[in-house]
This record gives sequence, structure tokens and C-alpha cells, in this order.
Amino acid sequence: MPLFATDALLPDGWASDVVLDWDAAGMLRSVARDMAQPRGMPAAPGPVIPGMPNLHSHAFQRAFAGLTEVRGPIDAGEREDSFWTWRERMYAYALAVTPPMLEAIATHLYVRMLQGGYTSVCEFHYVHNNVDGRRYADDATMSRALLVAARRAGIGLTLLPVLYQHNGFGGVAPRAEQRRFVRDVDGVLALVEAMRYAVAGPRERVGFAAHSLRAVAPEALARALDALRAIDATMPIHVHIAEQRREVDECVAALGQRPVAWLVDHVAVDAHWCLVHATHMDDAECAAAAKTGAVAGLCPTTEANLGDGTFDLARWRGAGGAWGLGSDSHVCVDAALEIAMLEYGQRLASGRRNVGADRREPWVATAMTTAAVAGGARASGRDVGGLAVGASADFAVLDDRHPALAGLEAPAIHSAAVFASDRANAIRDVYVGGERRIHDGRHSMQDAADAAFIGARRALATAAERQ
Repeated sequence: MPLFATDALLPDGWASDVVLDWDAAGMLRSVARDMAQPRGMPAAPGPVIPGMPNLHSHAFQRAFAGLTEVRGPIDAGEREDSFWTWRERMYAYALAVTPPMLEAIATHLYVRMLQGGYTSVCEFHYVHNNVDGRRYADDATMSRALLVAARRAGIGLTLLPVLYQHNGFGGVAPRAEQRRFVRDVDGVLALVEAMRYAVAGPRERVGFAAHSLRAVAPEALARALDALRAIDATMPIHVHIAEQRREVDECVAALGQRPVAWLVDHVAVDAHWCLVHATHMDDAECAAAAKTGAVAGLCPTTEANLGDGTFDLARWRGAGGAWGLGSDSHVCVDAALEIAMLEYGQRLASGRRNVGADRREPWVATAMTTAAVAGGARASGRDVGGLAVGASADFAVLDDRHPALAGLEAPAIHSAAVFASDRANAIRDVYVGGERRIHDGRHSMQDAADAAFIGARRALATAAERQ
């Protein structure tokens, strides 16, 4: 069904009097600007912006978001709390989560993502095995829980089964706490193949993730990539890389190069790759990685929460690099707040303002949203790159009744939604594949999803304490 928008953010900027029309599959077949509103055609009740692809998610981690913000006992060798001490808490939850818990947590999370302006998610999924480390009778049990959750919520999904072998560079044996993650190459290939048969339609896609260079041996990575490219040459490939300085130092010691430099030199990285975090690159790595066409997967609120450091966005963009946004550990589930955090981090690091704007687009919110949607679409491996013919009809309607937004022009409304909405939801409606999933700020199954999440989190927290 077509929809009229007085203002809509298209890939080349804001346009007026736009008619959006999509087919039965939910793909846009017409985007016409400067149109009179046809008689009887419904109108969007506010400015329309493209849905944001969330390019990095660990759904189960939503269950302990906010629960690690307390100083704990420090392990030997650790002078203070860090990513590495946080990881111990993560292991406890990963060891305890069951398939029904995961489905409940992910359903709630995906509903919240939709409310926060995300219309698709890349699920970087590594909790594969049963709690004892053995495979489920149906090896794809945990993956199917995520697929069911995405379908229930109505969000687009790129599922990324993860290859995870070791506890460190040089093939260090995995710890007992990592037993649910461990998978050999044949095992992860079988899981990818099983889920390729399980997904259906344009809203679902299967890709692949190597957890990190520290967790995957070079020869295993090469073998997996050869097999995957034979299956699907356009499959999205994701990897955590250069997130922490310690990881960089250990990579240099083990492989003789910094992580991004090693990856670009030894692997055929291309535009189907997403380099998640890539926080600690030097100038040469930045230039080389940007040249491959890979997308930098930035997760600003999680990176701040974990003390990862600040990505140099100006340097990456100067090298021609594409980027997108993820919510990762889900301490924040709001696309606008991720944009604001990214921009503010750049300001703190550089001492300048409006870093995310450019010569073509002076409004920071507009420029950063357009870039993040394009990069997130590429990392998703799906046609979700904005309001253009051939793309999925994924979009959000801003709530111009919000006191921070009311009475402004469209670019200013968008800017206020990102930088001045006081963490109150500034999104009114959200459509995925042309279906309205959020109406007047609410999802049809919001209450049920929230109640199931609360129960699952309570049970999971109790079980995690026993680990």
C-alpha cells in the first residue's frame, strides 16, 4: 500500500511530498518526490527516515545489561576492571542461557530495537552448544530460537553463526567457560548450511562470522572462507577486530603484525566484510582496510561501556571508509543515541564540533544517518540501504508531537530527535517490509514480550549466579 510523506530522508538527502509505494514482498517499487497527495492515500504523521540496520548484536547479553556496573574482585594480573574482567560475567550468563530463555530475551530485544529505529539486525551468534558443551540433537537449536524471535517481532535478520576455536593467539586451548562457543570448521559450515535452508524471503539472510583472530587459527579461517565463498560469493562476513589494545599487542607478538594489517595482507577482504570495532588501527591499517571496501562496524555505547577506546571516524572517512552502527551488548537500544554517542566521542577526542557532517550535508544527524544506513545495509547483505527503488520498505516516522521536535522543519526535527529528545522515544511508527510494526510508539506484542523477558532474565540471573 502506498504512503505519502510530506518530508522523507532519501539516500541523497531530504525530499518533500514523497510517495512511497511497495510491492507484496515489501520492496519499494516507486519513490516519487514533489507529488501532490493522491486522494485517499494515507499520509505519514511526521517526517520519514530510513530504518537503521543494526550490524552487530549479541542478543543474550541484553539479559545482563546494567548489571556489570559495579566494581568486582580483580583477577591476578588485572590492575582494574576492564573488558577482560567484564568478560568473566558474560561467560556466566552464556553458560546458563537456555533456548527458551534466548527466544524470550531476543524477542523483547528485537521489539525494543524496532522502537529505537532499527529495522534489521545482524546477530553475531556464538552460543551454539548445550550447557555441557555438547551439541544439541538439533545442532541449530539456539540459532532457530533467534530466527523465531526475529519473526515474532517482525524485524529483518542476518544470522551470523560464529567460528570460535581458541582462548588466544597461537591456538591456546579454550577454557571450560567457553565450551558453548567452541566449533570446528566443519561444524560451523554445517550450521551455516542448515540455517540457509531455514531462512525464507527477503527479510532473512545467513552469513558467517569469525569471532576474532585470537579465537580462530589462520589456517581454519582460510579453509572456512574458501568453503563459504564456494557456497555464496556474496555472503556477509563479520569479525571482531582490534577492539582492545591488549588484543593488538598479543596479535603483534603471535603473528608479527597488528590485527587489521594481518587480516588485509592474508585474507581477501572485500566489500562483503564487516570489521567490528576496528578501534585501534594505525594510519596504514586505516588506509588499507578502507581500500578493501569493508564496513567498519561501530558500537559506540558498548565501546564506551567496555572502555574499548574511540574510533577515529574522521580518519576513516578521509580514507573513503564505509561504516555502520551496532548495539552489541545492548546497554543502549536506540539508533539515535548510538549516533549521538559516536558524534560526541569524536568531539571529545578532536576538540571540534559537528564532526559527522560533511560538505554535501551540513546537518550532522542527516549525514550520519545516511552513512550508517548505507554501511549497515552492506554489512547485512540485504537490500536495506534506504528509501530507494529495490530496497525493502523499512522506515521510521518521527514523532513531531514530541516537545523537543514540535514546530520545526524536517532536518531540524531529525536533529532534535538525535541530540535533544532527552532519551524519550521520538519515533512514532516503524515499518519493516511495508508492514507497520510500531504504531504510536508501541508494538502489538510489547507487553507479552516484556513480561517473558522479565521472567527469563530472573531465571537466567539466578542460574548465572550458580556458575
